[in-house]
Amino acid sequence: MKAKVIILALALGTSTCLLTAQTGNPSRDGQRPPPREGGPGNERGGNEPTQTETLTEAQKSQVKAILSKYVANTLTADQAKAIHEAFRQAGLRGGPAISDTIKVAGFDPDKLRDLAPPPGQANGGNEPQPRGEGKQTPSGGARPEPGGKQAGGQGGYSTEQAISDRAQLNTIAFDGLAFLTGDFGGNTFLPPGKVADFCGFQYMRDVDQNELGHNTSFVPRAANNMLSILTDAQKAQLIALAKEQEPVLTDFAYQRFPLVQAFTRQLEGKLPAGSAGLNRAAVMSYTAGIFEIDGRLSYRRAEVLGGIVRSFTPEQKASLAKMVFNNSSTWPELADQIDKRSMSHTAHVAVMTYASEMFSWYAGNVEADVYFCPERHATYFGSFYMKDIPAMGNANYSISTSLTGDSGEAFLDTLTEAQRKLITSLVDRQRADLAEIVKTRRAIATELRRFMREASVDQAKVMALSKRYGELDGEISYFYATAFAQVAKTLTADQKATLLKLRNLDAKFTCQGAYLFSRAIPMPEVPNTDFLFAAASTAKSAPASKAIAPVTAQSGMVLRSPSVADGGQLPVEFTGDGTAATLPLEWSGAPATTKSFAVVMHHIDPEGKAKWYWTLYNLPAGTTSLAKNVSGVGTLGNNSVNGRTEYAPPHSKGPGAKTYVYTVYALSAPVKLAVLPSAVTREVLLAAMKDTVLATAELKVVYSRPDGATAQGDARPAL
Repeated sequence: MKAKVIILALALGTSTCLLTAQTGNPSRDGQRPPPREGGPGNERGGNEPTQTETLTEAQKSQVKAILSKYVANTLTADQAKAIHEAFRQAGLRGGPAISDTIKVAGFDPDKLRDLAPPPGQANGGNEPQPRGEGKQTPSGGARPEPGGKQAGGQGGYSTEQAISDRAQLNTIAFDGLAFLTGDFGGNTFLPPGKVADFCGFQYMRDVDQNELGHNTSFVPRAANNMLSILTDAQKAQLIALAKEQEPVLTDFAYQRFPLVQAFTRQLEGKLPAGSAGLNRAAVMSYTAGIFEIDGRLSYRRAEVLGGIVRSFTPEQKASLAKMVFNNSSTWPELADQIDKRSMSHTAHVAVMTYASEMFSWYAGNVEADVYFCPERHATYFGSFYMKDIPAMGNANYSISTSLTGDSGEAFLDTLTEAQRKLITSLVDRQRADLAEIVKTRRAIATELRRFMREASVDQAKVMALSKRYGELDGEISYFYATAFAQVAKTLTADQKATLLKLRNLDAKFTCQGAYLFSRAIPMPEVPNTDFLFAAASTAKSAPASKAIAPVTAQSGMVLRSPSVADGGQLPVEFTGDGTAATLPLEWSGAPATTKSFAVVMHHIDPEGKAKWYWTLYNLPAGTTSLAKNVSGVGTLGNNSVNGRTEYAPPHSKGPGAKTYVYTVYALSAPVKLAVLPSAVTREVLLAAMKDTVLATAELKVVYSRPDGATAQGDARPAL
């Protein structure tokens, strides 16, 4: 495969999610037919059968409770509007079931609709009516909301369906087929839309009435409509966010490589000497770090988008009200609203993604944000490559809606009973993790949604939840990798030949390198992954350098810098490519009993080893900031770059962004050491103050060397 950039149209927002059917429904991967030719103008036929929807007893009680506040015979238009809004807030969707419940409660659903009609039925019908609008809302609401726990939209999409046994088994089997027939390069492929996905965009795709959710026109159509409503200042914020997050997204992609490599080693039996195989705790710890990056991306994205939403004028809100969440035909086709020549391709894709996500977030709800498709987790096994690679650069290609289900079932049919049991048992093994993932996603989504109302939300909570999310994803991935490897050991030659036929990819799709998301790159140098494996006699959860940080209580302590935002790009002047200045820092919220502070700057490399650039301790208790190029305050320890008692600026070896962490420690006593400052490493300092830490705060920055410099003496990119 050519090493040139190949990317799916608007790749940051075009991940394909095809749900498998629940038991009892037709086994169609995605429960949704492929996009029709002709796009929005292809109207739905009047005789087409509709999806039968049901309400739970709890939802019926919700409907009755809302209506109990009003009198049916004296209902006013304002009251009808209030009822519609209450239904919307409760996530109650339209259909015969809710109409029947309204009737049982003594109200007329037609009267509710007439009193507060949707767009197109008011003002004598002068406004254009969105297609199918009257059939979707229980009483004519202008914007049908995602149904969350209630099956709704195209094919009854819901989080419950995504984690159902049948949906998950088909997905797992498809992963197994891809992993057993693929290679490392294909396994690195990941649609970028799977990152920081708490804006409800995936749900909006899947429930679109026009079935354009995975058409290449969907993202630009939503984005250009949103951009057309924004002011120049609001657009500038989105552009700045895209440029800021571009290196962090790159860092996220590179951090996946060691994990993919370790899983491939497990499959091929290339284990470290004396190892019994993958170490579950080490894998979970590593994926927690990957998802920590996801958490920072999500938090910062919500912070910026939320600030823009809070600044919406009444006129902007009125314009957005005309766009229906699940009906892309209500989004006019507009010309590009920004000049992509003013930014990199990746930044432009990010801007369009963020603009489209802003609409789905604004028009959706928490349940839409929580929703995910079955293949959202354990994304290290090449199934996205096997499914999506034929569509790369091919605008007219349609991915079969039955691909995952049919291929997964054929994979299982090829296996012996014992082999098949290894795969089917994964459904039970991961069930508890999936249930906790749903709760974790809901907690993150709920917290991030506060940004629409408030300027600040609990970042520590989001980050802690993100790390836990990573641990859960890591455990599921560990289950898959070990089970797939067990199956591989017992495959016969005939079985292998059959599975290769099921892969069904033309030879031209043989991967020659690797992928950063869906962009082809030359094969990078992946660091040693021995730390992800367990020794035969004992297992370590992670390299020692990853477990040395002291455990501290949560606090309200905050660390900032006037020169860079948390998660932002470290200005070049604070690196070895600039003037090597120390970064100015400010902190607040330290406990009243603090007697001393310490500051450390470090980086964890892909092998899990810690490198430190700045150790400064015994800062006076009254210290709340450090100036740029600070000197004469506290005591300097050494650095791991040259061993001297000084600040060693990072050089960020190789291409791709690297993450550097500044940590301030509030201590109950000054640090006492029996060695000279020149011998004070990060480990020595952490050990000396581990019993006196009252609180900590972190500031994370990223840096990528100019022009994507590679490691000296190696033409391949280094991580």
